[in-house]
Amino acid sequence: MKIILPDGKEFQAQENSTALDIAKAISPRLAKSAIACTINDELKDLLTPLKEGDRIAIVTFDDPQGKSIFWHSSSHILAQAVQELFPEAKIAIGPAIENGFYYDFDVEKPFTPEDLERIEKRAKEIILQKTPFCRKEVSVEQAREIFGSKGEKFKVELLDNIEGNAGIYEQNNWMDLCRGPHIPNAGYIKAFKLLNVAGAYWRGSEKNPMLQRIYGVSFPKQSMLEEHLRLLEEAQKRDHRKLGKELDLFSFHNEGVGFPFWHPNGMVIYNTVLDFCRREHIKAGYQEIKTPIILKEELWHRSGHWDKYRENMYFTQIDDSVHSIKPMNCPGGLLVYKNAAHSYREFPIKHCEFGLVHRHEKAGVLHGLFRVRQFTQDDAHIFCLPEQIEQQISEVIDFIMKIYRTFGFDQYQIELSTRPQEYIGSLEIWDKAENALKSVLENNNIDYQLNPGDGAFYGPKIDFHIKDVLNRSWQCGTIQLDFSMPERFDLEYTDADGEKKRPVMIHRALLGSMERFIGILLEHFGGALPVWLSPVQCRILPISDKYLGYAQLLREKGLSAGLRIEIDDRNEKIGYKIRDAELKKIPFMAIAGEKEQETATVSLRRHTKGDLGAVSIDEFISELARLSAAGFQD
Repeated sequence: MKIILPDGKEFQAQENSTALDIAKAISPRLAKSAIACTINDELKDLLTPLKEGDRIAIVTFDDPQGKSIFWHSSSHILAQAVQELFPEAKIAIGPAIENGFYYDFDVEKPFTPEDLERIEKRAKEIILQKTPFCRKEVSVEQAREIFGSKGEKFKVELLDNIEGNAGIYEQNNWMDLCRGPHIPNAGYIKAFKLLNVAGAYWRGSEKNPMLQRIYGVSFPKQSMLEEHLRLLEEAQKRDHRKLGKELDLFSFHNEGVGFPFWHPNGMVIYNTVLDFCRREHIKAGYQEIKTPIILKEELWHRSGHWDKYRENMYFTQIDDSVHSIKPMNCPGGLLVYKNAAHSYREFPIKHCEFGLVHRHEKAGVLHGLFRVRQFTQDDAHIFCLPEQIEQQISEVIDFIMKIYRTFGFDQYQIELSTRPQEYIGSLEIWDKAENALKSVLENNNIDYQLNPGDGAFYGPKIDFHIKDVLNRSWQCGTIQLDFSMPERFDLEYTDADGEKKRPVMIHRALLGSMERFIGILLEHFGGALPVWLSPVQCRILPISDKYLGYAQLLREKGLSAGLRIEIDDRNEKIGYKIRDAELKKIPFMAIAGEKEQETATVSLRRHTKGDLGAVSIDEFISELARLSAAGFQD
């Protein structure tokens, strides 16, 4: 029979051949790395029989989809091991996550570290047995009977959302409800490690039972696990929550759970980032606006945010009206546009706003600066003519890349996210918007991945995922093309022919949120920020109180040059002062003693690099000023 390969070429295969058979015929190396396949663009098990004319592609661990399948399969092995050792345990869900997998269990007693050791040992035995994953389909009624008889109440509840047939995967005498696909057998896993256990509510609601969530990771090579564990250890050292405390940048308190308290040093970083972005926006032709934090409920109905975000919004009563604390900036930006009449000659109109927003996140998902209930978005809304769409989006893409390079991120991945299941506007408008974004990316020869169904409810989007020094990916920038909001808010402009027409709206953010981006910066640099971002750029270390006057002179000269300099005037030995400055990750230390005072110099030291020798005061100031230029990476 004829099979179509990814490059469009035809391949003659035997009847009932599988994708694995095709991979073996093409290349033994490809077959060895194969995990699953796509058949006519649908993810399938590697051993699914093929039919005449099927289009196939092999999925490997190097593919994002391959990792997800590999890790989800590993979660099934974890669950099998748990229920073999703890027969009373009930299983909930076990998805792949960004760097591994987890599985949730309902057990009487929390798992102990010793339990995890036993579970990992049993999982590795299942792997050595090369236990196969066998798929079968049954009706929802049959599945309900199967899992109901086992007392698997969570699986029975999940069946309420399944129509038609349900997928079941069997591993010897153990089974799980799952749509798949999975690796052919457990032996594909060459390295398996359980990491930790935590509590998690069923379906994320505090009203539901508390479950035990076991986290793990697995790989097709032992060396990959070793590298992953090394990076995990390094990531723990770089945890921005730990650095925030050590460097006195920010804190969190029970009096405002999920709301960051910025300390003086943290505010220096915050304002340095904000001031830089503000200057760059002005250069790029944006005008800054500011909209209220609290607006009437009816506005959020009009924008569509009420249906999408109501559960994550905060409300308050003002006079006789219900108001909401804004979770988004865009409705306010629409009102600013609508406040005046506009001509086609004005476009594009670029409004930026560093807007404070609030969203009610569940306590269990709060995570330092990465997941908070209050944050500032570096938002902007571009109103343009239909014929200006591609040019404006191209300019925004260039702008985003420039900003990332300035902060030291030169690796990123771009995703195009299309229409979600719940959306506003017509299919015609959505097709038009999606085609416009595709055209911009392709005309600019920009590689991107398609992320079907993950667009904003009002329009498709281009997302930017930056990679840090540990090769972790962070979604930051976004560009969203919106034809629906201008319609909902009845936005108009007068065209050259005198007719009233609708503008197009582009939503965009470069950093995403100030708080999260600063957290990413801290982890990327391990707290040792570039000089231009460092709260204290240099600490002057007088040898003794005798040289405090000279130290003060140095500081005044530095302050006059716009530098951030402080003096360590404690009655401590110089060695102690140097060690403390190193721990605080201060870029430069300037030692001031008798010799330095007599020669009008300083003995300069650099964080982690040690002694740089003696330099004159002017050299000292000019070097710091040079490194303090925005974006300077030394």
